[in-house]
Amino acid sequence: MIDDDMSHQPLAATARRIADALRYDILAGTLAPGTRIRQEDLSAHFGASRIPVREALKALQSEGLLRLKANTGAWVASMNQAECLEIYKIRERIEPLALSESIRLMPESALDILENLAHRVEQAKSIENFILLDREFHLRSYGHSSLPELNAMIVRYWNTTQQYRRAYMHKVGFNRRPIVDSEHRLLVDAIRRRDDYNAERLLQVHIRRTRLEFEKNGLSMID
Repeated sequence: MIDDDMSHQPLAATARRIADALRYDILAGTLAPGTRIRQEDLSAHFGASRIPVREALKALQSEGLLRLKANTGAWVASMNQAECLEIYKIRERIEPLALSESIRLMPESALDILENLAHRVEQAKSIENFILLDREFHLRSYGHSSLPELNAMIVRYWNTTQQYRRAYMHKVGFNRRPIVDSEHRLLVDAIRRRDDYNAERLLQVHIRRTRLEFEKNGLSMID
């Protein structure tokens, strides 16, 4: 699976602990885009010096979760509508490549996990559970691509857009769930058949449909 550990720089234990806690709060929506992160507050909260705090902040910046400004501080990364839609256009191109490369090396056991995840996404009762399972489904599908730079880029883009996917889901609810579930089932079927050609095209349509829905319904919550 492509997970957050794959995009980390090596960190000392204290810095890793701080980064893990901040990452969780950002991805869970506890820390909203634009929230200022104060080094002195983190030092006091974790009982750590500023050195591991700075290391943690730099690691999260490399993951796309924070923006650091020299001599001013750190903020949870935020973006406007145009920036978010640009990322989705990029994802339409790079994620099908990662999937195609992954399919060729994916063991049978990984296929079973993907099918189970697709089923769990369908059964998700809350938006939060849906978001977490959907993320795991897609990142696992790319996890055998053996393209670490591409994998890290994909994780970064998922990180920077996760809070906006959450906001969008809260705005429109589960109205599009049947379409999403159907597309996931088609993806699993193509992956099981090792049909990388059609899997790429299905995924591209899957991501593009979301982008077009963003454009249609508006993303005022991130302007």
